[in-house]
Amino acid sequence: MTYPKELWEDTLIENPAYPFQLFRNRCPSVQAGAPVLYLHWHEHFEFLLMKEGSAVFHIDSRPYVAQKGDVMLIPGGSLHVGFSLAEGDVHYDCIVVNASLFNDWLHDPVHIQVVAPYLEGRHRFPVKLSDRDESASGCIPLLHDIIGELTNKPAAYPLVVKSQLHLLFTLLARAYMPAPDGWKHDMAYFPNRERFKELIRFIESNLSEKLTVEMAAGKVNLNPYYFCKLFKRLTGRTFIEYVNMCRVKEARRLLESTQDSVTEIAAKVGCENPNYFTKMYKRYMGVTPSRTRKGEGRADWRNGESKD
Repeated sequence: MTYPKELWEDTLIENPAYPFQLFRNRCPSVQAGAPVLYLHWHEHFEFLLMKEGSAVFHIDSRPYVAQKGDVMLIPGGSLHVGFSLAEGDVHYDCIVVNASLFNDWLHDPVHIQVVAPYLEGRHRFPVKLSDRDESASGCIPLLHDIIGELTNKPAAYPLVVKSQLHLLFTLLARAYMPAPDGWKHDMAYFPNRERFKELIRFIESNLSEKLTVEMAAGKVNLNPYYFCKLFKRLTGRTFIEYVNMCRVKEARRLLESTQDSVTEIAAKVGCENPNYFTKMYKRYMGVTPSRTRKGEGRADWRNGESKD
């Protein structure tokens, strides 16, 4: 289903290298029927944990009542809005997660069979979970742990949260996966999966080359328009975003492990213009290449901040 562009939310993700973000929503002393979440949609998954009060959330036009302890799993691309059910405080936490967080698992056969069908939208989890639901008994405490990491931001918290989120999706898939016979059909659902995997390996091994949508589409024998749609569904990012992310990750490795100049590294990852490379690097990594080279700003980067 396609929703109006004007309702699309460009959700803030502080650190594109770790595409998840915590939002703590506090609506004090609201009246019954007052809006507590405006009408919008975005491409990210969203976990909404009710902390205080009660509200009704309309997700793709279906109402779900949320009390303290309930969790809403809002699929990417879903239109959603919320209203208070009673006078008083309404507090809830939201974690937004882009499917591209799990690109590292694209070559893992178990991930492809168990988790990928949900990330790609072929299957959906139940929208509402409750702490009284035995199927979700291991998931909701894990969600609280993730919120704790994102709130307190201890050292290396992005790596911990990334692992916890993959575990969360895996546990949800285990709890709600369809009958085993359904997997045989799903395995063949994503067309040209193996060719896309080969393309991703090619991208990661040829970052110094000029990589265009037309070239990539040709490698999987698709027209560029259809290729772009499938690529984003598989990776959670556009082709250009994915290539740029691969380039800055390789650049970071070279900055930390070699004495090559920033200009030389820019050329090695396919960026002929050093100024453009610096802007792109900071956009994705949160710090400039020079700060990475000096070993400065890493604590800021881990916290999704930059002092440059």
